Amino acid sequence: MRPTAFLDRDGTINVKAPEGDYVKSWDEFVFLPGAERAVRLLADAGWRVVVVTNQRGVALERMTIAEVDEIHRRMREAVPIDAVYVCPHERDACDCRKPGTGLFRQAMRDDPAIDPASSVVIGDAESDMLAGEAFGARAIRVGPPPLPSLLDAATRLVSSAG
Repeated sequence: MRPTAFLDRDGTINVKAPEGDYVKSWDEFVFLPGAERAVRLLADAGWRVVVVTNQRGVALERMTIAEVDEIHRRMREAVPIDAVYVCPHERDACDCRKPGTGLFRQAMRDDPAIDPASSVVIGDAESDMLAGEAFGARAIRVGPPPLPSLLDAATRLVSSAG
């Protein structure tokens, strides 16, 4: 069975915009140090890599879903990501916004081989940890030291599986 790594985007894969702002275009998207290597490491080790991201800026009309899709298209050209799931809604408007599990359930509908018990959710926010727990997956919080980076987490996952 192929394990799945569900990765948050902003603050996990790329530099998060300042509070109250959003990454609105590819020009504003900057990979965090080691993030590209981390995604490749997971993919090369046989992990399914799925990005699950809240993008409230769409609901606030700071950017369009087409602009978000373009960021994801370019991101997927740069690193091997199997799928991207986006919640474009306002807070409390849906069940797909993390810490809800709607994005994870959508991924399972699209790929029934995804098993929560063999999955990990990696993110920088408490909402990522709560979503992972509610989904039944292991959750790993990343961020600036003393927290591990995405590369640290990926390296540990790959070495513990081998």
